[in-house]
Formats: sequence, structure tokens, C-alpha cells
Amino acid sequence: MLEVRDLRVAYGGTPAVRGVSFTLEPGRTLGVAGESGCGKSTMALGLLRLLPATAQVSGEVIFKGENLLTARWARLRAVRWSAASVVFQGAMSALNPVRTIGEQLCEPILLHDKTTHKQARQRAAELMESVGLPPERLRGYPHEFSGGQRQRIMIAMALACRPDLIIADEPTTALDVMVQAQIMDLLSGLVRESGIAVIMISHDLSVLAQLCDTLAIMYGGRIVEQGPARELIGDPRHPYTRALAGAFPAIGDPASRRNPMGLAGDPPRGDLGAGCAFAPRCGDAGDACRTGEVVLWPSGPARTAACVRVLEGEVHA
Repeated sequence: MLEVRDLRVAYGGTPAVRGVSFTLEPGRTLGVAGESGCGKSTMALGLLRLLPATAQVSGEVIFKGENLLTARWARLRAVRWSAASVVFQGAMSALNPVRTIGEQLCEPILLHDKTTHKQARQRAAELMESVGLPPERLRGYPHEFSGGQRQRIMIAMALACRPDLIIADEPTTALDVMVQAQIMDLLSGLVRESGIAVIMISHDLSVLAQLCDTLAIMYGGRIVEQGPARELIGDPRHPYTRALAGAFPAIGDPASRRNPMGLAGDPPRGDLGAGCAFAPRCGDAGDACRTGEVVLWPSGPARTAACVRVLEGEVHA
């Protein structure tokens, strides 16, 4: 359904996404993780050309056989909502505070499905029920809903025109654990029952391990490790992935809770130059890491990692 080839995004000449490539099949979920500033949201918004006009974007985004980066604006507007939609982080800022939920749910249906107001209202009621909210609340305004309920409404809006692809940018951020579990169950059910494809962006590796089939770890605007989600988290091959996994304390393990692994420093900015972008923060970095070309190498069945230790045999597949 989706094939991304060498996607690159820069702001004012400063690179933010540096050659990201991946594929996604119908009925599958791809998780994307990494620190803030690693390029996750920029990559996701670049897929549907939702970035500012000042962003420089190159590469190919082949969605259902069509390159969205070269598509005409009229065609791109037709693809958004009806074929691919986005669940933005921060549901309160994404919803219009002076319009009812019903009006906001009906708008994309009326625009893309060319239906009547009565039919759009019926579809909006179905969407509310599908995310566990009573249809009577279509008359309500965003401030009358809790954070978890607003996030469910955002998911309902993303589903309004029955898209084939949903990009969910941290949909469980700032939600309590009970609501977070409900949102994950909802997304899992949609993938299972409707066969849609989902790109899920999150800082929470436990959420991605539970929800996603494949996981991509981003650092410095690049994918540094990719593979089956549970395998990748349970047995990371890249030192950055190990650091991310180690930052989460294990339940029932007092030692990890009191002394989480963590990682000093910040993600890189600007031109990275030669070598591995993670080398300045990596305790295992050698000369080959700082000077050689680093790409995604095979690191096991259906797995890749951008670490020279994989080639040197120090990370066993």
C-alpha cells in the first residue's frame, strides 16, 4: 500500500529527515519511536505533504501506486481524508473550539463522500458509537469532553471517510493508563476488522510493542534499526535502541526502577557529516563508526540495523 523511498526534509537548508525508506502493507501497523527531535513527526507529515511551504522535501512516497510528492494539489486534496488521514497529537488544539463535534465530523464526509446532510449525520453517529461515545454528544463542543474522549473523537474523524491508511502521531500522549489501553484496543480492532494500515508514532515502547507488527527506531532523521516490534525491543541490535529500552524500568525489578539506564546528551542538529550520527553518545563507538559510511545492514531475519558492530559480528543475529 505504501512505499517510502529516500524521503528527505530540510528547513532552511537544515536537514530534519535524512533518507528514510520503508514499506507498509494493508492490515499492518508500523511503529516509529525515538527521542524528541529525531524527525518522527516531520517524516509522518511529509508523507501527505502537510509540512510548511518553506520545507524542502525530496524522495518518493508511493501510495497505492501514486507518488504523492509529485501529485497535483487537487489530487492530493482528494487523497487526504478519503484515502489517508492523520490523528494529530494534542486533540484540544486540533479540534475547532467554536464548532460542535457533529459539525466537525460531518465536514469531511460532506466534502469527500458527496452525501446529504442527513446521511452525513448518520455516519457521524456511527463513528461516535465506534469509538465508545454516545451519538447524543454530537451537539457538544470540544471543551465539554475529557482528554481521552477528545482523542477518541480525533480517531473518529480520521475514520470518517473510511481511509486505507491512518497516521497516528502520539495518540496516547498525556492520557491516563486506562484510557491509553482503551485507545490501543480501539486501534488494534480497527486494523484487525477493517484491514487498514497504521503508522503509529510514540515515545512509549511498551505501547508500540503491544500494538505494532514492525518497529522503526529513528535517530538524527534516519531509521537506525527496524524489525518485528517485540523482537526488536526484547533483543535490540543498535546501541541507541538498547538505550531507549533501558530507559523504561521493568515492573518487579527494583534495580532497574531505581537506576534506569537513560542516555546523556541530545539528538544531533544540522549537518551530521560522515560516520554514525549516534557515535558521539555511544560508549562502544570506534574509528569506523566516526569515519565510515553507515547504512542499514541485515541483523537477523526481517531485521536491519545501522551499526558497524553488526558487520563485525559483535551483534549476533
